[in-house]
Amino acid sequence: MKLAIAQINSTVGDLAGNAAKILSYAEQAREQGAQLLLAPELALCGYPPEDLLLRDGFNHACAQALGELAGKISGIAVVVGHPHEHGGKRYNAASLLRDGKVEATYHKRLLPNYSVFDEERYFDHGGMPCVFEIEGVRFGVNICADIWEPGTASLAREAGAQVLLVPNASPYALEKQEARYGVIRDRISETGMSVVYANLVGGQDELVFDGGSFAMDGSGTLTAQGSRFDESLMLLEMGQDLRPVGEMAEPMSEEAEVYRALCVGVRDYIVKNRFPGVLLGLSGGIDSALTLAVAVDALGADKVHAVMMPSPYTAQISLDDSREMVKTLGVRYDEFSIEPMFQSYLATLHDAFVGCEADTTEENLQARIRGTLLMALSNKFGSLVLTTGNKSEMTVGYATLYGDMAGGFAVLKDVGKMLVYRLARYRNTLGQVIPERIIIRPPSAELRADQTDQDSLPPYEVLDAIMACYVEQNLSVPEIIARGYDEADVRRVVRLIRISEYKRRQSAVGIRITERSYGKDWRYPITVCYQDGF
Repeated sequence: MKLAIAQINSTVGDLAGNAAKILSYAEQAREQGAQLLLAPELALCGYPPEDLLLRDGFNHACAQALGELAGKISGIAVVVGHPHEHGGKRYNAASLLRDGKVEATYHKRLLPNYSVFDEERYFDHGGMPCVFEIEGVRFGVNICADIWEPGTASLAREAGAQVLLVPNASPYALEKQEARYGVIRDRISETGMSVVYANLVGGQDELVFDGGSFAMDGSGTLTAQGSRFDESLMLLEMGQDLRPVGEMAEPMSEEAEVYRALCVGVRDYIVKNRFPGVLLGLSGGIDSALTLAVAVDALGADKVHAVMMPSPYTAQISLDDSREMVKTLGVRYDEFSIEPMFQSYLATLHDAFVGCEADTTEENLQARIRGTLLMALSNKFGSLVLTTGNKSEMTVGYATLYGDMAGGFAVLKDVGKMLVYRLARYRNTLGQVIPERIIIRPPSAELRADQTDQDSLPPYEVLDAIMACYVEQNLSVPEIIARGYDEADVRRVVRLIRISEYKRRQSAVGIRITERSYGKDWRYPITVCYQDGF
């Protein structure tokens, strides 16, 4: 028999659009001879719907959309994810649609309540397995987190399942695909069943779903691998041995994965929220250059507006490199000197500042003038401002509130500085767009004469390593020092992390590419005395 996976990009709340897409994939799969189509977790309503699930009207609309979709399905069976209210409870469910009706429904048993997941807030735990038969083969269903722990897959096996179908809404993070392979092999070792794994694709707020749907046989051998970050209809052939065999997409490098994730995140945030385009401030530095490249690759040059706002401290090479890059990419470009406004601010504040030395106050004034200009352009023309700061800067508060932090979407919010350099070099392998001098110059905010980032921060390779230990691995100060890092550097970075929480709380939403981003999976108090071994 033939199976198919609908690796689709659902939009949260677009019930009609999502249903139409599922129906279209079902019809394509049927025309290509498939008897069964597997769609991702909550594909009908999009993932994660969050507090929409607390609204009765939303749940009733989902039930109506499911019934209408079922009535249009013919000649093929479809397993589709959706929320389901039953017996006064609400479940994360997947239903079998066949012969114009909803034939069976499975309720997710294990509800993740960690990292970016908050499913116990919305759903009740299911309990009973769901097994159905097509062409003499008995299929069981587990949903996403069900397969990350032992037990649930075994219940399906004990109920007679021979092949396990797993609809997922599994968000992207570095090394996530290998982790998925690992847990599926664990469940195969537990049950002996082959597995068909369907994953969502596309961007939803800070999350990016990378697709990468796949199949494994009963020995844990990968027998089919779908594309990453693209919608696709994936066809599988399954013979008497119950091995689901299909296409084998080429693996991607880490840099390619992250770059595609950033592009998908930008594209879907802008398109799904109906912004006409984006604008961003160029500085001549690597962060804004990479952000510009991602924006153009995600949206097209006609949707991107770059603005250079030189001050008295802006180097000529910053202007030259920015002009070269926008010419290469073909985006709209403007230059607005902030010198007159800066001097006006200083004159206004002169009497109040008498007797005070120049410090970060004057530096931040420049950043805030630039933020004001970008937001004015955004208000006038409707384009969304992309911020250009990276995760290393957000970690230690090396950013100005209402200045370079002003904007609606933070492209590099979860991308450390060293990874920024790797991504810039990777992008240039696809076509030279970022001037080499931008990549090799010492990074600088150019807010005072002869300034470099390392005047205020440890070297980025050190900062990023300590950040990974403390933020992403939850190690304490003594544990990080024990790994060989300089004690003064560790204490300095951790102190900056602790005192910068109030800034991060006010930052724009940004794309998540690690297992610990400054978003839903980072929930630290601003007011706190605990010092974690400090």
